[in-house]
Amino acid sequence: MGGVAIVTGAGSGIGRHVAQALLGAGYRVALAGRRAAALSETAAGAPDALVHPADVADPAQVSALFEAVADRWGRVDVLFNNAGTFGPAGDPDEIPVEAWQQTVAVNLTGAFLCAREAFRIMKRQDPRGGRIINNGSISAHAPRPGSAAYTATKHAITGLTKSLSLDGRPYDIACGQIDIGNAATEMTAGIARGARQADGRELPEPTFDVRHVAEAVRYMAGLPLTANVQFMTVTATKMPFIGRG
Repeated sequence: MGGVAIVTGAGSGIGRHVAQALLGAGYRVALAGRRAAALSETAAGAPDALVHPADVADPAQVSALFEAVADRWGRVDVLFNNAGTFGPAGDPDEIPVEAWQQTVAVNLTGAFLCAREAFRIMKRQDPRGGRIINNGSISAHAPRPGSAAYTATKHAITGLTKSLSLDGRPYDIACGQIDIGNAATEMTAGIARGARQADGRELPEPTFDVRHVAEAVRYMAGLPLTANVQFMTVTATKMPFIGRG
């Protein structure tokens, strides 16, 4: 039997595939997201799945999620901080302040709130410790045009990963980050049809099977706490990332 994992944004895309991969590897998995029906589809009746709708931007809902997991299974071994939104597109002067704030609330504050609750439990449980895996992005390294809100939050996730990794050392809490480029999901379907490039052109970009992301996260999650993948980048081989712009 694997450990206990929490996957946010588990109702679709990367979160769904990672949750199902962890269930397949013997983990007991809490599926978090805003849409109960979508979470239930991910769980597909798996006996070791806990469907728990939650908005990661709401501190009370995040606390309730982690309390529910601790009450059911007694511990938390893995958190996959995955919930996120692309946010508004446009030049900085075209981005509504409210849309900026919402993007920060979900992508950055939500990841912090979940990590905060995971730390609280992991520090005190027996055996002590656990692992946090943050979903960064290629945009944690290089922006797409018109993506100030998304790119800023993803750069910030890298800082959060480093801080969690450092602060977790005394408590056997490991933290790593996976940066993903063009995994084929509902969220990235438009990229295969055409994505705006730095020179203003709109060109289709190659994608890759999202199952490879799930396999990578499963590998990261399964390491002993004496080892850590600090940063991993997984992209479509021919996507315009190296040399972007």
